[in-house]
Amino acid sequence: MNSDKPVLVLLHGWGVNQGVWRTIVAGLPDTIKILTPDLPGFGNATAFPSPYSLDAVLDFMAQDIPDNSYVAGWSLGGLLAIALAAKYPRKVKRLALIAASPCFLAQQDWPGMSAAVMQQFALSLKNNLPQTIDRFLAIQAMGSTSARNDTKQLKQAILAYPAPQAEAVEAALQLLSQCDLRAEFSALKQPVAGYFGRLDALVPVSVVEKLKQLQPAAQFDIAGHASHAPFISHPDSFLIWLRSWLG
Repeated sequence: MNSDKPVLVLLHGWGVNQGVWRTIVAGLPDTIKILTPDLPGFGNATAFPSPYSLDAVLDFMAQDIPDNSYVAGWSLGGLLAIALAAKYPRKVKRLALIAASPCFLAQQDWPGMSAAVMQQFALSLKNNLPQTIDRFLAIQAMGSTSARNDTKQLKQAILAYPAPQAEAVEAALQLLSQCDLRAEFSALKQPVAGYFGRLDALVPVSVVEKLKQLQPAAQFDIAGHASHAPFISHPDSFLIWLRSWLG
């Protein structure tokens, strides 16, 4: 493989695996080297650090990400991409957030998920892991004009890979609910871009204005009819945006 090819790293979100990128990968030219690593404890990445701390997860991930990569993270993958760009700046040439935020939990001055919803997920995880992930997938498609089909596609994509490790799923939810990387995000030197769904119930579109305040030079695009998984509901529009971001 030509080592001069630009490297695109796509990081998936919570409860799923690299399968979610199948359609997107198929739509990209072979002039790009594409990596879709599973986050530690998800899909094929059965090994994971314990305790599952942010630093330990980043150290695991960094082993598989070449220097000067274009890193695009969806949802939890976006949170981890911000942390990666801060801790391993040489790894991340450009950063793209897909329906992602440096702080997922709503704060007094920051839109996000309510603590009550996060706690519900944490509690139900212990009782029934597959059912909780199913519920989460359904919420991700909420508002989208093709919600039922989006949920079905997400589920089919992830079923091609091993089920996630229960400990990793639980700990990754803790990262989503506890990490506040707004200071790290604000201090990033790499160019930042983002793609958000106007109908997103998990990462409210109102967060985009807040992100602009932290990274004034960043370029953010909003998909008018998409929810939390715009690359599933509107792959063609998403691919146009992604190719443009890759330059």
